[in-house]
Amino acid sequence: MTTGIDARLDRIGTDGSYVIIPMDHGITMGAVQGLKDIESTIDGVTSGGADAVLTQKGIAPRVHDNKNDKGYIVHLNGSTTIGPDEQDKRLTGTVEEAVRVGADAVSFHINVGSDHEPDQISQLSEVTEQAQRFGMPVLAMAYARGPGVDSTDPEALGHAVRLAEELGADIVKTGYSGDAESFQHVVESTRLPVVIAGGSKGTDRETVEMVRGVMDAGGAGVSMGRSVFQHETPAAIARAVSGVVHEDLSTDEALAESGLALEA
Repeated sequence: MTTGIDARLDRIGTDGSYVIIPMDHGITMGAVQGLKDIESTIDGVTSGGADAVLTQKGIAPRVHDNKNDKGYIVHLNGSTTIGPDEQDKRLTGTVEEAVRVGADAVSFHINVGSDHEPDQISQLSEVTEQAQRFGMPVLAMAYARGPGVDSTDPEALGHAVRLAEELGADIVKTGYSGDAESFQHVVESTRLPVVIAGGSKGTDRETVEMVRGVMDAGGAGVSMGRSVFQHETPAAIARAVSGVVHEDLSTDEALAESGLALEA
């Protein structure tokens, strides 16, 4: 790692753990709930305890005045739900563009096991090479997805996170295997910090329990989008997640301290 990468990792995390809120879903799903007034959502999640937010490069002007001095990550590929193949993520930016819009890190999505894996491997390799030149951290979103691939299988998830390390990423995001015991294999498959995706919005308790399981397995935190930015009170759920990741709170403690109902 370079000094620049270390310094920028500090901007998007806290003492080696991470609460990142991706809000790049506008390119994928359109201006869904939580993204129309993205300024208010960014202010809410960062004031609630998130370490960083993540968007596509074009949203950068709407980010900086509202992120409460927290970190900013620019995502470099994408697709749409109404296109021919949502898994066919195409390049949407470069590391240099991310530098120009004030990013502290970049991210890239790869579907390991999909028909598009070969192209995405090549593209991620190019991104990590570019990022090294700029001292920019890379968050690889490495999912186990494809024909015949179980997206919650710890062996497949372990392969995905190891691929990210092999290609030069600095942090890796992947799916959750369902419990702390099985997810430990995923964490042990790489020396990179491992954070999990949130997936579709569940109950508050389900969300926080999942975060608790990741941390119990030795994970480094979360990169949760819809579970947080589509919440009725994004600041509250961000506070609960941050409490587990950064303060080692139990599920009940995190829900109570954030003002969320314990029975939720």
